[in-house]
Amino acid sequence: MLREKILIVDDDPDILDVLKITLEAEGYEVIEGHDGQDAIDIIKKNTPDLLITDFKMPKLCGDEVCKILKSDILVQHMPIIMLTGKGETSDKIHGIDCGADDYMVKPFEPKELAARVKMVLRRTARDLDANPLTRLPGNVSILNEIQKRIDEGGLFSVCYTDLDKFKTFNDKYGFEKGDEVIKNAARILISSVQEKGSPKDFIGHIGGDDFVVITSPDNVDELCKAIISKFDIMVPTLYNKEDKEKGYIVAKDRQGKVKKIPLISISIAVVSNEKRKISHVAEVGEIGADLKHYAKSLKGSNYVKERRKN
Repeated sequence: MLREKILIVDDDPDILDVLKITLEAEGYEVIEGHDGQDAIDIIKKNTPDLLITDFKMPKLCGDEVCKILKSDILVQHMPIIMLTGKGETSDKIHGIDCGADDYMVKPFEPKELAARVKMVLRRTARDLDANPLTRLPGNVSILNEIQKRIDEGGLFSVCYTDLDKFKTFNDKYGFEKGDEVIKNAARILISSVQEKGSPKDFIGHIGGDDFVVITSPDNVDELCKAIISKFDIMVPTLYNKEDKEKGYIVAKDRQGKVKKIPLISISIAVVSNEKRKISHVAEVGEIGADLKHYAKSLKGSNYVKERRKN
């Protein structure tokens, strides 16, 4: 079972020890940071499911960390619990105003901390409909985000990404390895958006090996190229030596015929309102399905764009 990951950040080693012991006893995976900048750096590389941070810290205080994270569309859904000193009411109010989801006063009862953590994670999963494997926003959030872009009237591009030949890999190497591929794909999307996209970009996980990235038409080409490049570099590391050298897996296709199935690749279908008016989210899905079908018919990793006008 996938363990939820919690980042704890405090410049007091005794508080870190109490947090770590309490959370690990509850079955969580715990990562430690020692100041606000630590928190930002760790989250960029390894997005946790929850952040527990002190209010007063070196480099960046907890409220500054909250502001930075809540302004970043890639991680703004991540819940934050703020730790404050006893009686520091203004800190509590300020922390929540900056985006903290809950707060606790130090010193705290470990049992209460564990209960608060469970409550915040449960509430976030319900509100966000987050995918349990990647913690990226799910279908409801994706549809709402696309409709929001349509309503705003600006230009946007919706990139539907899908892994080709994934079922064959999953059947041979097992679900655990398959889950790692999906998580790696999510990391590639996140890092590519950080490098080639903008803070307003959105990443969602439809389910299985299907993802959505919403970006601007100006960035979409470089973004798709970056995703494909990173993915193709990663693919050979997934296979054993024999399959990697051959460049295929011998397996049955969907009709039950034994065939040489190529290694996993990625297909991206790009739907944009740059050349045609889109007034409803259903239109985006219909166009995306057609484009994705075409992209998957091509060999290797590819991206295709909607070029037709109204």
